[in-house]
Amino acid sequence: MQKKLLLSLKYMALLAIFVIAGAGHLIAQTVPAEISGTVQDAKGVPIPGVTVKNLTSAKVVVSDGNGRYKIAAAKGESLSYSYIGYTTITQVVASQAVVNVKLQEAGDKTLNDVVVVGYGTQKRSDVTGSVVSVPKARLSQLPVTNVMQALEGAVAGVNVTTTSSVPGKEPATLVRGQNSINANSGPYVVVDGVPLTKTGGSLNDINPNDIASMEILKDASATAIYGTNGSNGVILITTKRGTSGKPVIRYSGYAGLENLAHILTPRSGEEYLQKYADYLKQTNQVQQRPVPNIGELPAYNAGTTTDWVKEATQQGQMQDHNLSISGGSPDVKYFISGDYLNQKGVVKGYQFNRVALRSNLDVNVTSFLTVGTSLFLTSNNYDGGRANLLFATAMSPYGQEYNANGTYAIYPMNPEQLYTNPLLGLNTTQISRTTNINGNGYAEIKFPGALTGLKFRLNAGYTYFPKREGSYIGRLANDMLGTARSFNASTNSYTIENILTYSKDIKKHHFDFTALYSAQERKYNETTAGAVGFINDELGLDNIGAGATQTSASYRDRYGLNSQMGRLFYSYDSRYLLTLTARRDGSSVFGVNTTKYGVFPSAAIGWNISNESFMKNVSLVNNLKLRLSYGKTGNEAIPVYRTITTDGTARSPFNGISTIGVQAGNLGNTSLQWETTKTANIGIDFGILKNRINGSIEAYQNKTSGLLLERSLPIITGYSKVFDNIGKTENRGLELTLNTQNFVGDKFRWETMLVFATNKNKITSLYGDGKDDLGNRWFLGQPISVVYDYKMTGVWQTGEDVSKQDPTAKPGSLKFADLNGDGKITADDRTILGQIAPKWTGGITNTFHYKNVNLSIFIQTAQGMTKNNPDLTYGDETGRRNTPAEIGYWTPENMSQTRPALSYNNTLGYGYASDASYTRIKDVTLSYVFGQSVLDKLHLGSLTVYASGRNLHTFTKWVGWDPENNYFTRGSLDWVNNYPITRTFVFGLNVSLR
Repeated sequence: MQKKLLLSLKYMALLAIFVIAGAGHLIAQTVPAEISGTVQDAKGVPIPGVTVKNLTSAKVVVSDGNGRYKIAAAKGESLSYSYIGYTTITQVVASQAVVNVKLQEAGDKTLNDVVVVGYGTQKRSDVTGSVVSVPKARLSQLPVTNVMQALEGAVAGVNVTTTSSVPGKEPATLVRGQNSINANSGPYVVVDGVPLTKTGGSLNDINPNDIASMEILKDASATAIYGTNGSNGVILITTKRGTSGKPVIRYSGYAGLENLAHILTPRSGEEYLQKYADYLKQTNQVQQRPVPNIGELPAYNAGTTTDWVKEATQQGQMQDHNLSISGGSPDVKYFISGDYLNQKGVVKGYQFNRVALRSNLDVNVTSFLTVGTSLFLTSNNYDGGRANLLFATAMSPYGQEYNANGTYAIYPMNPEQLYTNPLLGLNTTQISRTTNINGNGYAEIKFPGALTGLKFRLNAGYTYFPKREGSYIGRLANDMLGTARSFNASTNSYTIENILTYSKDIKKHHFDFTALYSAQERKYNETTAGAVGFINDELGLDNIGAGATQTSASYRDRYGLNSQMGRLFYSYDSRYLLTLTARRDGSSVFGVNTTKYGVFPSAAIGWNISNESFMKNVSLVNNLKLRLSYGKTGNEAIPVYRTITTDGTARSPFNGISTIGVQAGNLGNTSLQWETTKTANIGIDFGILKNRINGSIEAYQNKTSGLLLERSLPIITGYSKVFDNIGKTENRGLELTLNTQNFVGDKFRWETMLVFATNKNKITSLYGDGKDDLGNRWFLGQPISVVYDYKMTGVWQTGEDVSKQDPTAKPGSLKFADLNGDGKITADDRTILGQIAPKWTGGITNTFHYKNVNLSIFIQTAQGMTKNNPDLTYGDETGRRNTPAEIGYWTPENMSQTRPALSYNNTLGYGYASDASYTRIKDVTLSYVFGQSVLDKLHLGSLTVYASGRNLHTFTKWVGWDPENNYFTRGSLDWVNNYPITRTFVFGLNVSLR
C-alpha cells in the first residue's frame, strides 16, 4: 500500500512538473514584453505628452517631458502614437525592445490647437472672436526681462512700445489703439485664470520661462467675458504644469552684453571750442578766453579732455538662469521652477535683479474631484544711485570730473552752476524694491451619470505686494543739509470665482455653457517719512529721526468689484458657430447718484465654410472660416474716491507758529458712470495649399462714449479739474497675419510669418459744443495724441526779406509758414503736424531650418509717427552747454535750412516736430538642436544652444538717440531716467536631463 502511494505521488509530481513547465512556456509566450522609446518631431526634438496606445490590449501611457515612454506590448501587437497638431501613426511591434518614432506636423494642426479663451478653452476651429496666440518661439531664446518686450511688432493689433530701456522698465502696450483719453488704456492681464492687473503686480513679476502659452483677446466677443476689465483687450497667460512620468529637470540660461544701440556723441574738444567762438560771434560778444568758464582752463591748457558719455556709461551685462523640475503620476502632477535674472545697465548705477520661484500642482483626488495650486514669489530689486546721461551730454570736454581729494567735482564747469556733475547720483543712496507673493488655488468637480458634462470650479487667489522706496542725498551729491525720504506701501488683493460649465453633444449639435460669479477686492496703504538737516551723512536713510525738519504722510484706499457672467457657445456639425456672452459688473469707484453696475453683452457668429460639402472637392482650400462679432465693454479705470469731494491739508505760518489748514483737494462727481466701448469685428481665417499658406484678415471699429474725461474748470471755483462722462472716440483698423511655408525639403525648410496692422484713431466729441480743447491739444476729428505746432519751412538766410512774414526774425532764425496770412507769426499759425501713434505697424519673421540648425530673423517697423524732438529743442542754452555734433547749427557760411543759429532763442517754444518712423532689425537668433545620438552619449533628454541679438540696427530719419524712446528735457517729468535703447547679444542653452 505504501509502495503504491509513493508511486502515485511520483506520478503526481511528474504531472505537476509537466503542467508547471507547460504553463511557464505558455506564460512566456503570452506575457508581453516592455517596449520603450522616444517620440520626436521632424527636427528631432522630443515631444512630451504623446499618447501611446496598445491597440490590442488598450493599454495607454503618455510620453514624459523628454518624449520617452514605456508600455507593455508583445510581438505582432500594434502601437498608436497621437498628439494634437501631429499626424497619428501606427507601429507594429517586432522583436526589438526599443521603438523610436518621429511624428510629422499635421497640415491642419492649427485648427485642432486648444486655445485659452477666458474661463475655459476651445478648439481654434470653434473660436468666433478675435483671439491670437503668441508664437511660442517668441517666449524663449530672447533676452527680455518682460514678456511684452518679445511681442513688440510680432502680433497684429498689439502695439508694444519700449519708451525706455531702463533695466526693469515695463513697455507700454495698446491693443487696437487708444480708446480713452484720461482713463487707463492698458490691457487686462490674467495669469492662470486669476487677474494680475489691479493687484499691484505687473508682468515684470512673471518669469518668461514659466509661460506655456499666451493669448490676446481683442474684440468684444472675446473680451466681454471680462466686462469692465476687457475694454482695452485681455492678455491670458497660462504657466507650465506637470506631466505624468518620471521627473524631468530642465535648465535654461543665457548670458551676454549690452551696449547703447546709438550714441548721440557730444562735440569733441576742438568742435566745442569752435561752437563757443561761433556763439560769441553770432551774439556780438568779444571772446576773452578760448573756453566759456575759468574752471575749464586747466584742462584746456593741459590739452586734456573728458569723454563724459564714456564716464557715465559702462559695459552692460545681462544673465538669466532658470531651473525647473516637473513630472508626476496620472493623479498627481507638479511643476517647480526657480529663476535668477541680473541686469547691469549701460548707464552707471542702473541695475535690475529678479528672483522668482513658482510651484504649480494638480491632484486628482478622486475620479470626480481635482484640486491644484499656482503659487509664485517674485522679488524685484531696482536699487542704486544713478548717473545722469543728459548732464553727461551737456558737460564741456574740458570740465573737471574730480576734486583734488578724489571726490566728484560738483560743478565741473565752475563757476557754471546750471549743470552739476552727471556722476553725483552715484553718491546717493537709492532703494527701490517690490515683492509679489501670489497664491492661487482651485477645486474642480466633474458630475457623473445623468449630469455628465457638468463641472463646477472654484478659483481663489490672494496677492500680497509690498513695495519699499528710500533715498538719501548728502553733501557729496550737492545737498549741504542732507535729505532723506522713506516710502513703504503694500497692496492686499483677493479674487474668488465660482465657475459652472456644462458641455453636451446631441448628434451634430454641440453646446457649451459657462456661468460665473466672482468677487475682487484690493486694499492699499502707504506711509511716507522724510527729513532735512542732518549733522553728517553717516546714517542718512537709516536714521531719519536725526533730521532737523521732519515730514510724514499716510494714505489708504479700498477697491471692490462684484461680477456675474454667462456665456453660451453652440455649434452645428462644426460648420455653424454661435457665441453669446453677457457680464454684469459692479464697481466701487462709482458714486451714489447712479448705479454701480453695468451690463456688457456681446454676440458672435462663425461659419466654417471649408467644412461644407460643396468644399470637399476644392483641394486648394484647407481652411476657410468667416467670423462676425458685436458687443459692448466698459471701462472704470479711474482712481478710487473720485466721486467724493475731499480736502487736503496745508501748513502756513500764523503768529510765528506752523499751523495746519485746509485747502481744496478733489472735486467729486457723484454721477460718474461707465465709459463704454461698442466694438464690431469681421474676420476671415484661411489656409490653402495643404495649409502651407494660412492666416487671418480682420477689420474692426471701436466706438467709445461717456469718456471718463478730466475736464478743466475755472480756477475761481477753487478746483482746476473734475472727472465727467463726456466725449467720444473712435478706432478703426485692419489686421493681417500670414504664415507661409516657402520651401519644405528633407533637410531644409524656410518659413515666414508676416503681421500688419493699421489703426485710425479720432476724437468725435468732447464737451458737446463742437469745439476743440486747445489747451490739452484735443481736436475733433483728429487722433487723441497729435503734434500741434508751427510749420517750419526752413531757416532765414542773410539778405532775405523778413518784413512780410516774420519781422522779428534774423538771419539764422527758424522760418515758419504764415498760415493765416496776416504777415506775422503768431499762435494762430499753429497747425496739426502729425500723430504721435503710428499709422501702421508690421513685422516679418523668416525662419530657416537646415538639419539641426535654425536661424530666425525678425524685422519690425512702425510708420506714420510724428514726435517733438527733445534732442533738438534743448539747443545749447545760451552757449552754456555742449551739444551733439550730429545736430549742428546755422552759420552764414553753411546756410543750414534745418538748424537755427546758436543765437536763436526759440521764443515761440517750437518743438522741432520730426518723423519718428523706423524699421528695426529687432532680433536674430541662431540655434542648434543636438540629435538623439549625441544626447544618448551625454545622457541628456534634450539640448539646444543658441546665440541671439536684439535691436541690431535701426533705419530711420530721426536725429537723436532713438525714435521710440521718450527722452525728456531737463526739468520735465522723469528727466533723470533718460536711458536710450540698448543693443543686446547673448549666448544661451536649454537642456533637460533624463
